[in-house]
Amino acid sequence: MRLFKRENYLKNIRGFYHDDGMIKVITGVRRCGKSCFMQTISQELVENGVDPISIIYIDLDERGFRSVKTPDALEAAIDALTDDASEGLRYLFIDEIQNIKGYEEVVNAYRNEGGWSIFITGSNSYLLSGELATKLTGRYIEFEMQTLTFREYEEMKAFFGKPIDSNLTAEFDAYILEGGFPKALDYEVLADKRTYVKSVVEEILEKDVRRRVQVRNMSVFETVRKYITNNFGATTSLTNILADLAKQGVNLKRETLARYVKILEDAKIVRKCERFDMKSRRSLRGEQKFYLADLSFYFALNTDNRINYGPVLENIVYSYARSLGYEVSVGRIGKLECDFVMRSPEMDYSYIQVAMTIMGDRATEEREYRSLEQIRDNYPKYVITRADPIQHRSGIKHVNAPDFMMGNRMF
Repeated sequence: MRLFKRENYLKNIRGFYHDDGMIKVITGVRRCGKSCFMQTISQELVENGVDPISIIYIDLDERGFRSVKTPDALEAAIDALTDDASEGLRYLFIDEIQNIKGYEEVVNAYRNEGGWSIFITGSNSYLLSGELATKLTGRYIEFEMQTLTFREYEEMKAFFGKPIDSNLTAEFDAYILEGGFPKALDYEVLADKRTYVKSVVEEILEKDVRRRVQVRNMSVFETVRKYITNNFGATTSLTNILADLAKQGVNLKRETLARYVKILEDAKIVRKCERFDMKSRRSLRGEQKFYLADLSFYFALNTDNRINYGPVLENIVYSYARSLGYEVSVGRIGKLECDFVMRSPEMDYSYIQVAMTIMGDRATEEREYRSLEQIRDNYPKYVITRADPIQHRSGIKHVNAPDFMMGNRMF
């Protein structure tokens, strides 16, 4: 089986391949490629000399394992596959482990036994709540996956022989409308891609919302989901959302809305980007922005194909930064705002302004540069646009998103 290697994630986890003391937890929105990623790890182990008999791979959504519903059944399935394993370190892969309530005891038992390098995947934040978080603090590492970045989208198309437009901006716009779910590349027609994404949304709502958290009023929950999905990238607060919903005749308690928003975050449909005060270096509570796990969630669930490049580019830049391991906040500098403050894994900062274009509108250009020029430290500052001629001003780096991401560049 030919597997597309997602190197941005592989390079972060390779150092833990043979670590039997740390459980490797791979998370991400459903269908973002976690299963293929885990298969890639298994394949690399074999390529590097690990005996295939030492690799135990269990996909709990597959035929043969769908009847495994309890911790005892999971342990029995693992032991049955271990009988022929060779001596030495064994590698245990369990896909969609959140299907089993109480799986934590089993995973912990094998970790305590020693001689097991354990990899597990899950599609929502419940995987890292409860038992795993409390009992195994310091004993697991989370590796969060995103859907395809623009570069991965282009590389995966080339890998599978899909046609690629020679115009990079046209490819970038296609990526915006199609989204980054790997499976969507199998379909040639945009309508089919969107039908697939709708099925992903329905799967998330069924498995991660209806079954798991038992929302009583799904119609009201759906109204909240649509509101946040349709207003991604906008600065908002619970108070503002409550007021806007009330205008639509939907009256909610604040705690109910907060719970619904948390459910959307836990199911990895949306991600919250909090505000960060540049002077105090502290997060600010209240207002924040929400970004989509994948832009196709918006375009597949709406009939409008017009691209509002402001929030769309922000969403893409946000997801790209997260794929590189950055922590991302919305920055405030006095009365001015910086679209993003990014903190790298090495604890370095960078500051980002995002705009479709800064050409032909002096006011827009001034707005995008002014907030960055107010920042007095020496960390990198960027203005990111879609396809502008590159400018040079105040030492600020002006880049176009497609070129920047195709170079797999760090901020």
